[in-house]
Amino acid sequence: MSLTSWLDKGASLGGDAPCLTLDGASLSYEDVVVLSHRIARALRRSGVRPGDKVGILSANDPVAFSCVFGIARAGAVWCPINPRNGAAENRDLLELFDCAALVFASPFGELVDAIAGSLPQLGTLVCLDAPRGDVPSFVDWLAAADDDPPVEDPPPDGIVALVGTGGTTGRPKGVMLTDRNLEAMSAITLMSYPFDGRPVYLALAPLTHAAGVLCFPVMALGGEIVVMAKPDVGEFLALVERHRVTHTFLPPTLIYMVLGHEALDATDLRSLQCFWYGAAPMSVARLEEALERIGPMAQLFGQSEAPMMVSTMSPAQHRLPSGAVARSRLASAGRPTPLVTVAIMSDAGELLPTGERGEIVVRGSLVMAGYYRDPQATAEVSAHGWHHTGDIGYLDDDGYLFIVDRAKDMVITGGFNVYSAEVEQALMAHEAVRDCAVIGLPDEKWGERVTAVVERQPGSSVSGDDLAAFVKARLGSVKAPKQIEFWDSLPRSTVGKVLKTDVRAALTGA
Repeated sequence: MSLTSWLDKGASLGGDAPCLTLDGASLSYEDVVVLSHRIARALRRSGVRPGDKVGILSANDPVAFSCVFGIARAGAVWCPINPRNGAAENRDLLELFDCAALVFASPFGELVDAIAGSLPQLGTLVCLDAPRGDVPSFVDWLAAADDDPPVEDPPPDGIVALVGTGGTTGRPKGVMLTDRNLEAMSAITLMSYPFDGRPVYLALAPLTHAAGVLCFPVMALGGEIVVMAKPDVGEFLALVERHRVTHTFLPPTLIYMVLGHEALDATDLRSLQCFWYGAAPMSVARLEEALERIGPMAQLFGQSEAPMMVSTMSPAQHRLPSGAVARSRLASAGRPTPLVTVAIMSDAGELLPTGERGEIVVRGSLVMAGYYRDPQATAEVSAHGWHHTGDIGYLDDDGYLFIVDRAKDMVITGGFNVYSAEVEQALMAHEAVRDCAVIGLPDEKWGERVTAVVERQPGSSVSGDDLAAFVKARLGSVKAPKQIEFWDSLPRSTVGKVLKTDVRAALTGA
């Protein structure tokens, strides 16, 4: 299936059904189909040809997301540009992707003014809201091409999306995703999680990331996508109740905010079938709380290079047959999915047996076509015929995948390997800890010392000595932090991942 097939499939189940809803106003499936064809004609009139790159720079918005399907119909490549990035990062992405066109919302007009002059390949600019100097409004741009002949959909399995890597380390790379990659991701989603009736999916997280690609399987079932233009936890809870939301996705950081919101326990969440979490590790203690107070939590693990669905854990897998919480598997990333092969590999390229720790490697049609114009990086990440995730983990006897750390985040102290994620889980089990990050800092005696930066829960005054003793009692003295700092907030990427490079830089001055 091509990217546009997900929209067209939904329309075949009822063109009048609501597709994209914002603030109570909906675009029907037929509305979005017609709009996508108009966008494709306008792109072609603007000189955009198959294979050209088209960026979208906007907050969550139904019309902006409709452009994704218009870009695909034109045979061009969708380049999601996160509005929460800084100006310099977005300029670098537009240059890296060789974007020929950019559709942007007016709040980002000054940013576009500042960077467009240094991007000579960016020949087409369109403002979603209103004309801006020489830049046409979206409405006028569409109208100019309304009498043009229709654009035929391209054959499936081309490059349809070019996605920037997380940017947590150095300059991002461009991940080339095909129709086949998105088909595998959507098929895995539909076979791995509960979907009873027409789903109602609430998108609070950026549609440029996980929240966006999760729309495709929802559309295949003719579901409604309720869009939130900006994050607001109170409004999120109100919309779940108002729209009888069945599916949603949030990163752990926002789930912690939901758990701390005063309206949670009074909100009717009975419509929820599947509350996805992912993009960063989640505290086991907070997850157990979410299972009791929110309900059907569902994990997904993947990365830009193998989107979303390397492994999954459905709501049912979070519990034992008796209905009790399956505590022993809550720290896992679920089981490898049916369309993906997962293995654990040594540094020498040998596959390791069950229970042994090594790098998590992946094969299957979920894996990207490669990095854009970077054959060396593509070859490195594909060594030994497997995609290398950069995560260290193991598979247990029941086939559950446990991620113990990013390879680059492992701390070697006194000759022992300490996995930062394990220490973070221990710290998060303390009721006074809201969030934390563990890194290794240079130490003359130990080589590296285990160092934690902690966000306290509001009103807490827990000390570093108390937390160090808490971890020591659980993990032993080697893994207990030797240094604990307290910060009001941790630096995070636009998708909620803690930026350990920024933490390390702040603590070392480098």
